[in-house]
Amino acid sequence: MDLKSAKVLVTGGSSGIGLATAQHFTTLGARVAICGRKGDRLNAAAKATGAVPIVADVSQEADVVRLIETAVRELGGYDTLINNAGFGRFAPLLEMSADDFRRVWETNVLGAMLVARESARHFVSQRRGNIVNVASTTSQRAGATSSAYASSKFALAGLTQVWRAELRQHNVRVMQINPSEVLTGFRANSGRPSHAENPTKLHADDIAQVIASMLALDDRGFITDATVWATNPSD
Repeated sequence: MDLKSAKVLVTGGSSGIGLATAQHFTTLGARVAICGRKGDRLNAAAKATGAVPIVADVSQEADVVRLIETAVRELGGYDTLINNAGFGRFAPLLEMSADDFRRVWETNVLGAMLVARESARHFVSQRRGNIVNVASTTSQRAGATSSAYASSKFALAGLTQVWRAELRQHNVRVMQINPSEVLTGFRANSGRPSHAENPTKLHADDIAQVIASMLALDDRGFITDATVWATNPSD
């Protein structure tokens, strides 16, 4: 696709990978909308990137319906979803609470499904579109204390395959990107200690560039999955 003419919605666009992706696409000339739950952070991100801010909680169905309707209206159409909203809670199985587990799944799985469903309805009607699900290398190999997060990303990987099988006939490309550890606020927001800046770890801009590269391929083909590892991380 021609990224200069793309009309893109990035969920979880007020920080981290979502913010970097919104910035990258606006720099390329695309029209971009971002969503998030916190209006102040979202508006600041929109001011920094030139994206259109839409306050919405992806785990709430009514919010998602309004989100897609607003994105279509504000962007003058809509052809690309970066399904990025998500967070983690980490604890050993013996200490994992039902509330934390449920909250992770409501955003990372239910939320991803709702935004993809409403986007796909629009994409199918216009016979073209793109969905990029932001998963994780955790969707391929899980580690200790990641019951909630890893299971949500394994589920997202399964949903990616299902949606690809259903939507390919409608000229809708469904892709997945699996970043390894990226230096964002993710660790701190999940309740774990954050890492100091380290040039051997991935940065959010790295993932934004890969997403753009996946989408830039001519529409006659698509990259189903891309996994991005740091070359030589220091633990």
